[in-house]
Amino acid sequence: MTAPFKAACVQLRSSDDVAENIRDTVRLVRDAAAQGASFIATPENTTLMAPDGGAKLASSFDEAQDPALMVFSALAKELKIWLLIGSLAIKVSDTKTANRSFLFAPDGSIRARYSKIHLFDVTLASGETYRESDTVEGGGDAILAETPLGGIGLSICYDVRFPLLYRQLAQKGAFLFTIPSAFTVPTGQAHWHVLLRARAIENGAFVIAPAQGGLHANGRKTYGHSLIVSPWGEVLAEAGTDPGVILADIDPAQSEQARARIPSLQHDRAFTGP
Repeated sequence: MTAPFKAACVQLRSSDDVAENIRDTVRLVRDAAAQGASFIATPENTTLMAPDGGAKLASSFDEAQDPALMVFSALAKELKIWLLIGSLAIKVSDTKTANRSFLFAPDGSIRARYSKIHLFDVTLASGETYRESDTVEGGGDAILAETPLGGIGLSICYDVRFPLLYRQLAQKGAFLFTIPSAFTVPTGQAHWHVLLRARAIENGAFVIAPAQGGLHANGRKTYGHSLIVSPWGEVLAEAGTDPGVILADIDPAQSEQARARIPSLQHDRAFTGP
């Protein structure tokens, strides 16, 4: 196993001002690096929390033109860190974006990309409606990033409700999952901690889940509570609802130890029915 390292979640309260969001993210990433973090992750919708899908599309760029990517590449290289940008809205057609994570290596290169597979379409009892599939093109590939830190499985927000994705990533070598998110308050209060701890426990993996938190300029309210969870399901660090940074020490050997104590990844069996 690789050596221990310090990881950080950057919690944001992003708006529809891309330039402002980039500045806020850079400031907090620098803060995390100054505290010793060598792996830093930001939430879903890092640079844009638009009021609706149409506004998001209008403010999005294709990957070659997105102004954030050059900034974050240079930042990772300057600070010599692994930087996971939880997601950006990347324009892939005239009508849709991809909800895409980017993992930058310490040399500034993009080591991995992941486009969110599972899209969130729902009307809540409060009257809030989310139709992600109207303006987002779902991804089709699970991504395991092979890094000197170990295998890192990438996912985004709503993916957390689909355990098979994490099972397959773990069985292919992921010791850590990234789950950048922008959970609503009601679902966050009910499910956030339980789901993240469950994904950690059932796979013997660390979970790093940076989140959006608080009342955004567009009127949306997100749950916050960025979490770092151990392979045994312990909460190692937790944020509140305000922007900021949380940190925890990550020892990859703890994943190996948890999987030795409960080797369930080796015990899947084929079955028939129902």
